[in-house]
Amino acid sequence: MTTLNSWPKLTGREEFRFLSELVFTRSAGDHTVVSLRDQHGGTTRFANNQVVQNVDSRCGTLTVTVSFGCKHGTASTTDFTAGSVQETLVRAERLARLSPEDPEYLPPPDPQQHLTLPTVREESRAAGPARRLEYAGEAIGQCRVENLSAAGIVGSSVGAIGVAASTGLFAHEERTEARFSVTVQDGEATGWASATHRSIDHLKVQERTLAAIAKAKRGEEIRDLPPGMYPVILEPAAAAGLWTWMLWSLDAKAYDKGTSPFSGRLGQRIVDARLSLDNVSAHEDLLGVGFTPDGLATGPSRWIDRGVLQQLSYDRYTANAHRIRSLPTLDAPCVSAEGAAAQSVPELIKNTKRALLITNFWYIRPVNAFDLTLTGMTRDGTFLVEEGQIVSAVKNLRFHESPLRAFNQVEACTRPLEAVTSETGKMLVPAMVLNAFHFSSATRF
Repeated sequence: MTTLNSWPKLTGREEFRFLSELVFTRSAGDHTVVSLRDQHGGTTRFANNQVVQNVDSRCGTLTVTVSFGCKHGTASTTDFTAGSVQETLVRAERLARLSPEDPEYLPPPDPQQHLTLPTVREESRAAGPARRLEYAGEAIGQCRVENLSAAGIVGSSVGAIGVAASTGLFAHEERTEARFSVTVQDGEATGWASATHRSIDHLKVQERTLAAIAKAKRGEEIRDLPPGMYPVILEPAAAAGLWTWMLWSLDAKAYDKGTSPFSGRLGQRIVDARLSLDNVSAHEDLLGVGFTPDGLATGPSRWIDRGVLQQLSYDRYTANAHRIRSLPTLDAPCVSAEGAAAQSVPELIKNTKRALLITNFWYIRPVNAFDLTLTGMTRDGTFLVEEGQIVSAVKNLRFHESPLRAFNQVEACTRPLEAVTSETGKMLVPAMVLNAFHFSSATRF
């Protein structure tokens, strides 16, 4: 049985360069691309206050894409020996010759200037099953003290990512990532918290577990509220769920076809004039990367400037058709609010006369793509706030609302806070008070 200490090192920069050159010198194609994904990490899962899984794994994949004109083929291998890499190249060439021409094919990019970003934290690189088990035990212990039930995960990984092309393009970097999620159950009531960060020490397991416990305990006495329009306080995770659909809808191809909710609105105000959206690749609390899967350089960019839409998301083909040479990325999104006065969610609650406090949305799905109307349900802590205090829990509600309407109803905001949900990636986004939010029906729980 292979022990943790016997794992070979991740594929380094020079080793990846050697493997790439090995492929390029033997390739018969017009263009050749080699991609690397080499990851070592694991996950500890717990449920009913017990650890149910604690696994650690290592997986590396080398992918070769060969093109002949506009015909291209791709093959992959998990064996990095010279013979296996050569055989993978042969399979990619065979597939390329058999494939039909791709009318949107573009040659790989030329060499790029990639940012050197803080993508690695040594404490996460060193973390293994024992460290993850320690954090899981901390969450379980907190819940046992309160006689509550905990379920969740603690994960950590370190990976080597690379892209090289016969055009001279070369990119390689290591990336660490850690994650924590806990759901606390008190009878029928639940509380939830989640975090993702480059550093496993930044997960704040105890703090977030205590927050989830507090939400679960507040949900013991619950009341029904009829559907309708309500003022809401969106915690960062709830706000992030809506913002993520905004980000996904910025596709330039859909914009050109007229199927985007933003079609014809580039350069126009789409949300509250206090709100801006930036890509901040170098932010230490985000998961910015130095390059895209195509090997294109990332960097800072402004997408929404004080409510006005400034950028669209382009694939290389669409960008080339528009003669756009520099493609903005959204690998590290940050929403900020000009003049935000509140520092925290409790401060927003204190200054609110009446509203529903929403911890999180789940199962968010589109209803109308043209105005970005979404539906979904509240989850893991929905509360009624009156006169600056939480007065009771509320049964979960289903919403039908467009973030394009909702984010034009902003009453107050905090500074940008970390947010991650089960359906979205990591971003920084303020908690927000919205004057009106439409709930279409109540749920049974």
